[in-house]
Amino acid sequence: MKLRMRITLWFTCITGIILLIFAGSMYYSASSTREKEFFNYLQNEAITKCNLLYSAGLEPTTLQKIYKSNRMLQIEAEVAVYDTSFSLLYHDDVNIDFVKETPELLKQILILGEVGFYQKDWQVIGLKHQISDQTYLITAAAYDRYGYAKLHSLLLTMIALSIPALVMIYISGIFLSKKALDPIKEITRRARRITATNLDLRLPDYHTRDELSELAQTFNEMLARLENSFEAQKAFVSNIAHELRTPLTSIIAELEYLLAKPRSPVELHRSLQSALTDARRLSRMSSSLLDLARASYDPSKIAFKNVRIDEVLLDARELLLNANAEYSVEISYNQNFTTEMVDVLTCRANEYLLKTAFLNLMENSCKYSPDHTCIVRISAESNSADKGTGHVLSIQFIDHGPGIPDDEVEKIFIPFYRGKNKHLSNGSGIGLSLTKKIVELHKGTISVESGDQGSTFTVKI
Repeated sequence: MKLRMRITLWFTCITGIILLIFAGSMYYSASSTREKEFFNYLQNEAITKCNLLYSAGLEPTTLQKIYKSNRMLQIEAEVAVYDTSFSLLYHDDVNIDFVKETPELLKQILILGEVGFYQKDWQVIGLKHQISDQTYLITAAAYDRYGYAKLHSLLLTMIALSIPALVMIYISGIFLSKKALDPIKEITRRARRITATNLDLRLPDYHTRDELSELAQTFNEMLARLENSFEAQKAFVSNIAHELRTPLTSIIAELEYLLAKPRSPVELHRSLQSALTDARRLSRMSSSLLDLARASYDPSKIAFKNVRIDEVLLDARELLLNANAEYSVEISYNQNFTTEMVDVLTCRANEYLLKTAFLNLMENSCKYSPDHTCIVRISAESNSADKGTGHVLSIQFIDHGPGIPDDEVEKIFIPFYRGKNKHLSNGSGIGLSLTKKIVELHKGTISVESGDQGSTFTVKI
């Protein structure tokens, strides 16, 4: 069943139930009012006849004639009067005597002063009435045929009106559900047209500030993110293809050169050395791409444990120096870390990824410094916003290179971007973007300050 039909049926059922409750309340109120008014009528009839008999001195036979002549034409209460010794003083018609006044009933009237009850469909009231110094016990009974007729007519009217009302409610539900779901149908129609080849299309924005407008806006924001992701992916694949094609082309050219004709040992050695350099470049690039993929994982899929930041820095330094003997890395502390502050150097991290990030920063600093030296400084800063740790660890990577132009500072973290200084050193343009992803994965930040001479990369965790 479609949502439109479900909404229509829900609306009809809920409104029908409300209508039924409303009609039932009206019928119950009318029935209660009829009962109360008829009991009042019986009370007035009983007191009036008792007053006519024992206050006005009317003859009992006159009242009995009036009762017998009126009972077939209109509602006439059957009244009986007793004294406190339960002796019958007056009765409208002893032959009819619908209410059998028992001593128990008369005693109850004497004690309570007034009682009301039903005998079959007849309403009966019993009351104690005082005239001068004489107390009388009176009963009055009658069948409210006019009241019941009105209730029956009201019930038939409610039933007769409820059927067309439910039909109108159902039709109204169809109209309302159509008006409510028309925007969703339009959103669905537009969404079906959006594919991977036209992610620039957007859903209609109704500017109504309701739930449908929020839904369309949320979808449009998601489409914008998907479009950016697809564009970044295409650019990433294009850059990978370009970066991989260059060393592969160079290796193929060198091998074809060697195979073209016999070469001297010097030429053979030179060509093999060039091919080996390109192969190593390919290997480094493959490792960087693999690390970049790992850094893009869902954080919940990556294993974290408590690690010492200074130990990770020392491991990264050792890896770098083993691969490049001419490089130098100096690690120092900007403050004294006492035994109590050792915990400040410990954080939840993935040791491999964090070591890769630090290694990239150290290698960059050494590559671009004339003396191939990287200075690493560790410090702890108070962090009042974080009630858990109370400190933020700051690691600075300082070089004495040519610096980074201001217009390139924001671009250096883009994958495969290489600035104006790329001629100073070989690279793939992946290292800094990988480093930023790793730092953000560890809920940290990375920033850079650079001038005409030297650059400082600051990682805060």
